Amino acid sequence: MIGTVVEESLKDSRFINKLDVKSVQISDSEKPQDRWHLYKVDASEAQIKELANQLKPEKWYAHFWDNQDILAVFPGKTFKFSRADRSTWKPAIEYGKSIGIPIEQLDFLIDEARAGNT
Repeated sequence: MIGTVVEESLKDSRFINKLDVKSVQISDSEKPQDRWHLYKVDASEAQIKELANQLKPEKWYAHFWDNQDILAVFPGKTFKFSRADRSTWKPAIEYGKSIGIPIEQLDFLIDEARAGNT
């Protein structure tokens, strides 16, 4: 599955080396300590499950997608739901809020150009 992983969300940033990195984007913050490094990656289900144990314990998640589903990965927990049916997103959104992720960050953005390549 294709997904986005934020380097700063990882307990050990070397985990990125286990994934097939497709591209990297660095946020535009003026302060280096406020910049995020966003990796577009291709990962197997086993790697995605391992990622759940690599995320810092609060306020972080990663997500992956294919043509039909989204897989949201939180510290120690994953949720799979339909891309097309937003009513299936609720458990993941509620869980994300419960660990301190702002609702506006639980939008599970998808790079449409890559979605068709999975």
